[in-house]
Amino acid sequence: MIDQVGDPADTTVRRILLLSHTHAFGAFRVGSHHYARTLALRGFDVVHLSTPISLAHRVTRRVTRAEDDATPRRPHQDDDGVTHVIPRTVLPRPSGRFRVQRELARHNISPTFDAVLIDQPLLWDDSVRALSRTLVYRPTDLYPSGIKQKLQREIIRAADGVVTTSAEVHRALGTLHVPSLVLENGVDAARFTFPEPETAPRPAVCAYVGALDERFDWQQVASWAKAHPVMRFMIAGPHRAPPIALPPNVELLGAVAYDSLPAFLHGARVGLLPLSADPLNAGRSPMKLYEYLAAGLSVVARATPVLQDDVEAGVFTYSDDADSAAAIERALSRSSPNTPGTQYATAQSWDAKTDALVAFLAGLPGW
Repeated sequence: MIDQVGDPADTTVRRILLLSHTHAFGAFRVGSHHYARTLALRGFDVVHLSTPISLAHRVTRRVTRAEDDATPRRPHQDDDGVTHVIPRTVLPRPSGRFRVQRELARHNISPTFDAVLIDQPLLWDDSVRALSRTLVYRPTDLYPSGIKQKLQREIIRAADGVVTTSAEVHRALGTLHVPSLVLENGVDAARFTFPEPETAPRPAVCAYVGALDERFDWQQVASWAKAHPVMRFMIAGPHRAPPIALPPNVELLGAVAYDSLPAFLHGARVGLLPLSADPLNAGRSPMKLYEYLAAGLSVVARATPVLQDDVEAGVFTYSDDADSAAAIERALSRSSPNTPGTQYATAQSWDAKTDALVAFLAGLPGW
């Protein structure tokens, strides 16, 4: 399958390094994990290096002992052929002496790649540019200030191309002088689609899966739950004590393993994206949108420049309290399961996203 990225007679295995903000051994799957898997299955030699776990993270319990123990300390090649590297450091990035090239050499991983894709500004150092003739910055978030914004500017100056996960993130970068592409996150549709035709409506369950940080609107969930006391609101994410009292029909499940998510979502009727008013939510391209749809749920989400009403697909957005009440009513009145939503999500597969990414790489100098 390598012949799709160059001369059909060229059998050289191309090597790609992904420098990512999140490793693949925790509760979340992010875009770099899906790209790594899909590229590896197509015959690429893929290395996925994520943000170091520092001694400071462990001492302050930002990374628990169980989480630390679950992540390999040496390069680990998974069943798909992706080599994962999770560095250990004393100080968190960008402090300390960590350098990507040095970490690769420490594990006897060749530091020569056909392309490097970086989505974590904190992993940037001057050794990264030397790893490949093709460097692509793939921002997944907004960085309006601070050290990440500073490092982002340095990466853009050095990059050969930019691929953003939303038009809002692309806009925030300002004028770019290299080729660029907006490529929203996708979905592993085959994993989330219900395996057999469903003959009965889903139960009265609303589900959320994801982080429970400052970008999550607890007050909105409580409001929905109070207005619908006979419905269950299932909130799945790494445990964090809610800042407010919740009605009894809100259930906090803790983290749900990625492999268990399809079965969990198949037991729900509505998928929730209760984004807070945090301005950083404006650029998010949440993978949960397509995962909810692929699993047959209708979706209720706070409107952002990225998330807008799509009645045909079963996506209903809101901007204030009155809108939020109407949006969830519209989602609940949607026929269940949401078959048009499943069909829509299928077109957003990671295979299709990878096709677009590889085509973009093929047009860059050095590839």
